[in-house]
Amino acid sequence: MAEASPDENPYVEEPPTDFEPVEELTESEAETQAERLRAAIRYHDYRYYVENDPLVADRTYDALFSRLQDLETAFDLRTDDSPTRRVGGEPLDELGTVEHVAPMLSIESGGDPDDVRAFDDRIRRETGGSAEVAYVCEPKFDGLSVAVTYEDGEYVRAATRGDGHTGEDVTENVRTIGSVPHRLRGDYPDRLVVRGEVYMPEDAFREHNRERVERGDDPFANPRNAAAGSLRQLDPGVTAERPLDVFFFDVLESTDDFESHWEQHETLPQWGLKVNDRSERTRDVEDAIAYRDRLLDARPDLNYEIDGVVIKVDDLATCERLGATERHYRWAFAYKFPARAEVTTITDVVVQVGRTGRLTPVALLEPVDVGGVTVSRASLHNPDEIAAMDVGVGDEVRVERAGDVIPYVAEVVEKRAPGHYEFPEVCPVCESPVEFDGPMAYCTGGLACDAQLRRAVAYYASEDGLDVEGLGGERVDQLLEAGLVADGIADLYDLDVGDLAELDGWGQTSAENLVRELDASEHPRLGAFLSAIGIPRVGPATADDLAREFGDLDAIRDADRERLAAVDGIGPTVADRIAAFFESPENRRAIDDLLDAVGPLETPDAAETGDELAGETFVFTGSLTGYTRSEAQQLVENHGGDATTSVSGNTDYLVAGDSPGRTKIDDAEAEDVPVLDGADEFEEKLKAYGAL
Repeated sequence: MAEASPDENPYVEEPPTDFEPVEELTESEAETQAERLRAAIRYHDYRYYVENDPLVADRTYDALFSRLQDLETAFDLRTDDSPTRRVGGEPLDELGTVEHVAPMLSIESGGDPDDVRAFDDRIRRETGGSAEVAYVCEPKFDGLSVAVTYEDGEYVRAATRGDGHTGEDVTENVRTIGSVPHRLRGDYPDRLVVRGEVYMPEDAFREHNRERVERGDDPFANPRNAAAGSLRQLDPGVTAERPLDVFFFDVLESTDDFESHWEQHETLPQWGLKVNDRSERTRDVEDAIAYRDRLLDARPDLNYEIDGVVIKVDDLATCERLGATERHYRWAFAYKFPARAEVTTITDVVVQVGRTGRLTPVALLEPVDVGGVTVSRASLHNPDEIAAMDVGVGDEVRVERAGDVIPYVAEVVEKRAPGHYEFPEVCPVCESPVEFDGPMAYCTGGLACDAQLRRAVAYYASEDGLDVEGLGGERVDQLLEAGLVADGIADLYDLDVGDLAELDGWGQTSAENLVRELDASEHPRLGAFLSAIGIPRVGPATADDLAREFGDLDAIRDADRERLAAVDGIGPTVADRIAAFFESPENRRAIDDLLDAVGPLETPDAAETGDELAGETFVFTGSLTGYTRSEAQQLVENHGGDATTSVSGNTDYLVAGDSPGRTKIDDAEAEDVPVLDGADEFEEKLKAYGAL
């Protein structure tokens, strides 16, 4: 069916505020409406991402998108190029590889204007003339480079740069990015391969990190890491949740001919591909140098990270004559910005205590502006680095931002302190002895250390622990401040509804829900328990390996280093940390106290297992009649299924018991995941698979 153009589409200028019920439409009417919605959504995407001039409010756009989803579901109308594909496809077992149609090489770089003039001299010398050379200048984005392929105007493939010749296949992940059109506009070529840079806008990065911290996840270090990690997800549904964007800037292959890079820059938006509006065409090298200086001044106001500018010979025939070395193009140069660094004074040094007891030294600084950000704290890395730099309180130091985000002390500019900061021999929180492991220092207080206790309780309740809903970091702080959790994690199981309900922001319902969640966690799987108690270097996967190998907690506690190191994937370093954890008297006492309230389940014998649920993923929320949550999870895993703690596009069933978590219910609705109501429907589903 021919797609309605924007000029004749009723959903463009004045989209309807409501629609007739889906069930009242005929199949033909639904198909016509779906085509109009797809065309309208593509047009609004173009206006938003490329023209930066949206016609409709976000809520109106969301209404159009939601209506299209409803139609495609009800009438089985989903197409490969539908905008609804942005919500993510099926998870992958692994990322495949793609051979690039043209090399995606790196660029020579330098930070001095004379480096750029030398580049220009070489260009003019090798092209046989002394005339000035025109250049195209553009921001050097700090993201992840991709090649995106269109055939007959349809999006078909995307790959990372990789080694320049072969990259990772990220087709389904890039498909979820709003600024990547699924279908080109206008008079597009039969085949087009275009290079772009995927990035995370700074405002979106800050908001996304805030949400991660609120969920108890570690924040990303910088926007580039966030973009790279998001694009390499095996589950496109996870990528779809990340606020990624893209700029396109080079045509790698096309059935249309171009004479210059600037012609490409002006043509790509006509096809619906977003370019950067800061790019310029300059007459000569001095103009290119001046462009870089202007962009450096504007850098603090940009909503994306850049670390310099790229200067490219504009004429493509000249570029072809210049060619490339094995590693970089000979017709382009990256004029880098200086590192964001400033000089200030260290006023004090504090030592932070992490969940595993690791001690991190942090320099307190006279506040200084570093690249538009006021910095008053900076990392000193570890005791060895402090000694190597000979840095102490009162020294004047140069502070830089790694990845333009994380501040750290780079060097001592003027030595004022007598010697360097002496690392404490006891923990600053609990005064337990400090133990050194290579360049790292650790508090030996274990769960008896208040700082470790706070982080240990939060981790125990997190998704990597026992997934106790309603017990995030802020609530853990409240419990500790109120003295309700004073001696260890075991105190959680003595919490009283009445005491909880009196805390600020709590009520009877939230207090009852938390106590119910804790009751449901009293018989966790052995692997989940091992992960939850926070053994250094032992996350969920390693914990499950230990549970399968040893079968019960006592065997693990009593195992020597050699026996632990023999477990696949552990090795001597991790084995040493596990053994040291269980050798600590404070840890043994805390675990013994915890075992008075919690009884971890043993790993089942092979005779109790099967593969009836292989390939199926279950998530649980609320309390189930007749099962603890861990028992239900264990039952699924006994029969070959996966029991995870968060809902995603990969989830097959959400099992909701009494007082379910609202977040998981909402996520299930958003991902169209079936919800099984209580233990009865859960058991019926297991019986249908032959697992009960």
